[in-house]
Amino acid sequence: MRELVKLLEEGESETVEYKPSLSQTDKILECVSAFSNTNGGTLVIGVKDNGEVVGVDIGKRTIENLANRIKQHTDPMVYPSICIEEFDAKHVVLLEVEEGKQKPVLASGRAYKSVGRTNQKLGSEAIRNLALETSKVYWDERVCEDASFDDIDEDKVHLFLQRAKYERRLELDPRTPGREALENLGLVSGGKPTNAAILLFGKNPQRFFSQAELRCARFKGVKPLEFIDLKVFDGTILEQRDDALEFVQEHIELHAKIVGLERLEIWEYPLDAIREAITNAICHRDYEISATVQVRIFDDRLEIWGCGPLPEPLSVEDLKKRHRSILRNPVIGKCFFWIKYIEQWGTGTNRIIDACLNQGLPEPIFEEFSGSLVVTLRKLLTEEFLKEKGLNDRQIKAVSYIREKGSITNKAYQMLFGVSRTTATRDLKQLEGAGIVNRTGRGKRDLKYVLK
Repeated sequence: MRELVKLLEEGESETVEYKPSLSQTDKILECVSAFSNTNGGTLVIGVKDNGEVVGVDIGKRTIENLANRIKQHTDPMVYPSICIEEFDAKHVVLLEVEEGKQKPVLASGRAYKSVGRTNQKLGSEAIRNLALETSKVYWDERVCEDASFDDIDEDKVHLFLQRAKYERRLELDPRTPGREALENLGLVSGGKPTNAAILLFGKNPQRFFSQAELRCARFKGVKPLEFIDLKVFDGTILEQRDDALEFVQEHIELHAKIVGLERLEIWEYPLDAIREAITNAICHRDYEISATVQVRIFDDRLEIWGCGPLPEPLSVEDLKKRHRSILRNPVIGKCFFWIKYIEQWGTGTNRIIDACLNQGLPEPIFEEFSGSLVVTLRKLLTEEFLKEKGLNDRQIKAVSYIREKGSITNKAYQMLFGVSRTTATRDLKQLEGAGIVNRTGRGKRDLKYVLK
């Protein structure tokens, strides 16, 4: 429901299109082709162009028939995610189409592309150019040269198929033999397992990719100097995700809160945000570099370090707003999508932000260090937490002042608390050393302190 409201509020765009009726089969197929050949998108069926919700009739086989119609009339076949939402007692169909891995995607023999709020039919030259643009072979699609199907754990494949069938209705029998299943999932090339196949379902992926590990550490204090606990997780990347989340839960606090007559248990950081950030780091990492994904837990924050920069043309600022999903490892991404680890709509970082803000925490920080993306979740700076950090009453009040005003200068600190410049400088340096504030500006006149 929340997603539908957002789509109605934002209106039509290059990635959102309205259609009033399910009977507009040709227009729906055009839209599916256009989204597939551009950046993906959502088709909202049961809504007029002006945003008026008129709804559609939903029968017993409506969704199944719609999905079959799309598969039968698209080449290569498109498998959209389809769900039904209710708005003012009317049914609306949300049809989510991901960007096609193999382009162009034809609808009834024709190819379309999203341009602004319109779908444009592509000519022969545009079709050839589109095919050339998508002919690149990604690292996760390449053959794992030294591997064979003996290196694949079939039990892991079958468990994956069971989950994919449950989560996304993947039309592949969970009992399908391992090799056949991998071929259907696009994890075989030249008759051999791909790099993605080994990372996802290998008996020992680190035999082939020693860098494919995930390191988790709980540090003492706010600097990465002294370990309280350290673990290195290997195995498949699906197992690493679960192991990392379990490690985090062992090292962050669970608080009880009474709401009305109900007792709620709340983790100090939202698990949904942590899960999303870890999943993104594993899915989108550059597996050709020797660095490892890292989860670092400090007294005041939790950091998730990826491997490699953001795929072009994405920037850190793009992550804070609606943006397209660009996969460094599209085959791994597709498999993660099948089991609902990711959605492939460029909304993962938005969900991380929303989860933190909804829990009353500061907005997460997205930064690039040494060519790698780092996501930082921060604690709420409560008075109790600040006292635990050894701050005095002046410093605690200064934090409240900065939260309200946005920043504080040395001079303002002196006037606020009636202290000397020496004392103000010492107090502010301690706040900086505790990881609470950062200095910005140059020279005495422009220097100020802001919350980190």
